[in-house]
Amino acid sequence: MACWFSFVKTIKIKEMLYKNFYSELGKLLYAVAKADGHISPREAKEIHRAVAEELVPQETATDEYGTDAAHFAEIEFEIMDETMADPEVAFDSFVMYVEEHKSAFDARLREITLKVARQVAESYRGVNRKEAKVLDKLQAELAKLN
Repeated sequence: MACWFSFVKTIKIKEMLYKNFYSELGKLLYAVAKADGHISPREAKEIHRAVAEELVPQETATDEYGTDAAHFAEIEFEIMDETMADPEVAFDSFVMYVEEHKSAFDARLREITLKVARQVAESYRGVNRKEAKVLDKLQAELAKLN
């Protein structure tokens, strides 16, 4: 019986980590979109598209209601936008999460993170100087994991 409880507990911890990762990814995407001071409707639309087409198909974890864990990126992005959060604080939160979970950030996860962040930056009139700065910082942080 103790073995089964341990297995269930491990599953719960993994689900929590998935939720946390996607919440932090939502903060990162907010930081990219808000880098120039405002979020365009195209950037918001791109975040929703990226979650639906890039993240959801690759994710198998769901919450207790059957919601794909990748949707937590959208939820967190919307919360950050509604509360007018500081994009630098959002970026720093993502970086702290990366530092705390280095071993989980394999090449595939680093690649998809960069890809989605770039797609958001490119979605409205291409990548501007401030967005490029955020992307460069992100790439530098992820490169430290190699």
